[in-house]
Amino acid sequence: MSVTMKREAYTTTTRGLNRDLPPMILFEKAKKLGIWNPADIDFSQDTKDWKNLNPVQQEYILTLSSQFIAGEEAVTLDLLPLMKTIADSGYLEEELYLTTFLWEEAKHVDFFQRTIDSWDVSRENIAVHQLPSYMNFFGDTFTRRMNILYDDPSPENLLRASATYNLSIEGVIAETGYYAWYQIMETANILPGARQGIRNLQLDESRHIAFGVWLCSRLVAEHPDLYDIIPEVIEEGFSYIQKLLEEIQEKVGELPFDYSYDDVIMFAMGQFQKRIARIEKSRGKSLKELYGNGAELILED
Repeated sequence: MSVTMKREAYTTTTRGLNRDLPPMILFEKAKKLGIWNPADIDFSQDTKDWKNLNPVQQEYILTLSSQFIAGEEAVTLDLLPLMKTIADSGYLEEELYLTTFLWEEAKHVDFFQRTIDSWDVSRENIAVHQLPSYMNFFGDTFTRRMNILYDDPSPENLLRASATYNLSIEGVIAETGYYAWYQIMETANILPGARQGIRNLQLDESRHIAFGVWLCSRLVAEHPDLYDIIPEVIEEGFSYIQKLLEEIQEKVGELPFDYSYDDVIMFAMGQFQKRIARIEKSRGKSLKELYGNGAELILED
């Protein structure tokens, strides 16, 4: 693991902060919009709703939620290499915003834990619903891509780590998971506490995705030959969803709620195309152009 032995200067006492950069704009949003507390959510109706679900419905929700709660823990545990790499590279504005990531991901772990606790489900009942593709992707691929930054924080490794985390996991996989959650909760009008938390969580992660677009765009502006890593990684996330859905269908059978596996795949495909289109906007931009109108390029819908 690389160690910074000595710092020669500090950004805040030399050039100061550039508050017009997208990371600083996102930092301001996080300070205003990210202050929600899972402990304030009322799960009393969720407890009642859970008891009224049949065993197949419960099994499907547990399968979906087990991927979520462990996924939030995974990104919380393996976020530090990304933060350290950015900090050691001297991008203070990016590091300031990244401090909110760890706080928010930890809060998401807390939220899903409280959600599952409201159903009075044993831990053993959660772990058995984690499918092979989940552990292969999060426990192996994601963990390796983040932690390699400790030993080799190259632009290529940093780009692959951010694209995996922000664009693939948050921008495709998690967004598709939210779609499935909303199909369950909205159409059946159940689990209002979980619904409230998911809405808050999704707003947090929309900022994370925007940061990933910024970081990947900056890295490609600095190293244009690395661009092809991004669509490769996003496509990998889409392939993971396809594999996961196959495993869920084999385990649960037909969905016990009013939507289909095809609906989920179509939504995932839309997210895949959306992430590619967003990052494509900044392809070919110089670093000067990116810093000059980065907010317009990165933060627009």
